[in-house]
Amino acid sequence: MIKEVCVENFTLVPEAIERGASRIELCDNLAVGGTTVSHGVAARTIKYCHSKNIKVMSIIRPRGGNFVYNKMEIDIMHEDIVHLKHLGTDGVVMGCLEESGWIDERNMHTLLQAASGLDITFHMAFDQIKPKYQLDAINWLAGHGVQRILTHGGPSDTAIENNLTRLKEYVNFAGGRIIILPGGGITDRNLEAIISKVNVREVHGTKIVGELGSK
Repeated sequence: MIKEVCVENFTLVPEAIERGASRIELCDNLAVGGTTVSHGVAARTIKYCHSKNIKVMSIIRPRGGNFVYNKMEIDIMHEDIVHLKHLGTDGVVMGCLEESGWIDERNMHTLLQAASGLDITFHMAFDQIKPKYQLDAINWLAGHGVQRILTHGGPSDTAIENNLTRLKEYVNFAGGRIIILPGGGITDRNLEAIISKVNVREVHGTKIVGELGSK
């Protein structure tokens, strides 16, 4: 079981690894859902994690809010991917949408090209794709070299326990072509129940190895 712990900045990374994190998703500004970290934070985290044989997934997101980006924002994301790739990140976590509620295919192609050779997660922008398009989106992402989809299985204000049927539908539809990575509300307390019901091998969250910073 891969426990991907979402960590803000570097501060809690050592504790997360000590408690059993299998992989780190590195971001800043969790209050707005996560944005790209600074050079210093990325460099320190990647070096530390690699010394512990832990992979780092770096979020590529220039701001909070929606996932519809203008050209300047896409250019920033492109530069951040190139920069983090140079620093040695194992993967990137990204996603961009059109106003219509579908994947922004043109800009995703641009970012995927920049991220070539890295592990790629399409983040919770997936949950803002119109439900009627989501299975088609799984096909598109699986066909364009994306390794996994981070998803809550429903709107962010719902309990993940209420979304297990939809998550299982994603897993079954994906059929091993792409990893479905449940996240948002998974903790060390409900982890085992969710794993058993959805049949996944990777999970994501800020509290899946317990409440960090509490000791």
